[in-house]
Amino acid sequence: MLLLACSAHAADRYPVRWDKVHPETIEHFTHLLHIDSSNPPGNETQVASYVKSVLDREGISAQLFALDPARANVVARIKGNGSKKPILVMGHSDTVGVQRENWSVDPFAAIRKNGFIYGRGAQDDKDTLTAGLMLMLLLKRLNVKLDRDVIFLSEAGEEGTAQVGINFMVERHWDEIDAEYALAEGGYVAVRNGKVRLLEIATTEKVPRGLKLVAHGASGHGSRPRPDNAIIRLAAAVAKFGSWQPPMRLNDTTRAYFERLAAISPAEEAWRYTHITERDKAPQIERYFAEHEIGHYSILRTTVTPTMIKGGFRMNVIPSEAEAFLDVRALPDEDMDQLRAQIRHVLADPNVDVLPAERGERPAGPPSRIDTEMFHALERVQQRMFPGAITLPAMLTGATDMAQLRARGVQAYGFGPMIDEADGGSGGAHADDERLAETSIEKLVEFLWHTVLEVAASPN
Repeated sequence: MLLLACSAHAADRYPVRWDKVHPETIEHFTHLLHIDSSNPPGNETQVASYVKSVLDREGISAQLFALDPARANVVARIKGNGSKKPILVMGHSDTVGVQRENWSVDPFAAIRKNGFIYGRGAQDDKDTLTAGLMLMLLLKRLNVKLDRDVIFLSEAGEEGTAQVGINFMVERHWDEIDAEYALAEGGYVAVRNGKVRLLEIATTEKVPRGLKLVAHGASGHGSRPRPDNAIIRLAAAVAKFGSWQPPMRLNDTTRAYFERLAAISPAEEAWRYTHITERDKAPQIERYFAEHEIGHYSILRTTVTPTMIKGGFRMNVIPSEAEAFLDVRALPDEDMDQLRAQIRHVLADPNVDVLPAERGERPAGPPSRIDTEMFHALERVQQRMFPGAITLPAMLTGATDMAQLRARGVQAYGFGPMIDEADGGSGGAHADDERLAETSIEKLVEFLWHTVLEVAASPN
């Protein structure tokens, strides 16, 4: 009750004219969408220069940090009294690339249409970047008295080149971003039938690990079929993953997720969420998830997905080797040596090697706790902004740069914009015609503002 009273008092002391803030939010958001920071090559310094110029105009100290001059990161800090450790708010300035011919609009024109803003990065991740920028402007303008520093990081290289972004900052400039809590991309607000149903806050994520299958056989002429054909061996090995996946096991995050989700779900759905751990019912539920709720199926276990096959060099030559890449999304505590041994047992073919594949890997780290001051603040803000909804701790099947922070002991939480389930994933992150509702980016800024104010504002 005391925390609620203090946070409400803080909000009263720092009222925001949202009708004035929203147009400025859209202005910065669209400006960032105009910048083509597709990775590769990134060119994040163009974004960094814009962000720094906005902060400089407001008298907020900001620095550029760059391993590659074309791929700069920005760090800004508004100081508190130091009685508590800092909060880090971060968004990444690079995006995935585009296939322009598949877009209905120019992906870098920030087209506003039917209440949406179209552009590469609209949901990943220039919305979060804009929210962090607006947070810093508001803290400065309203002269908010803080118990802790608030740090803003515009980071490069999240889409697969972390060496220029979060790895560079963690390894060489940790003092600039060291924090107790971090807020970044990874969550979302689910809207169904025009009403907010739930808020997902990412507290952990799967760890991307690559494996390579290498099948061996005798080479020969294509006109003479051989039983030891490497491509046939590889095809048989890859096909195993159509019917086999590592066994299901929940962790603290996914267990809490299903328990809370059941509380707001219709009876039939709630039954599945509450009985998933029962041995006699789990296979039936898993089959349903695999066919109808693929996201839920994917968070039940470490997953193994064949994504690339390579073999042969001429149509009339039987090759001696063929390879397949397996995209492994491991639970945070997965033992990869044991998993490889398990896969070898499933393949049951000594002529197929299971090897680690070279790829940029994020570190494993413990899930962020749901009993912290920050998580409770996220829940309270959700209750005020979206009454009748519920906050769910969630495990991402994808990967973010919060992994590097969690590995250093930071309690990191992924939040995100309002997404209408009726869109069915259309125009989402990495999709053609990526877009975000104007009201969604506005509410994202409001949500971040109220959350940080709860945890960082001095009581008087």
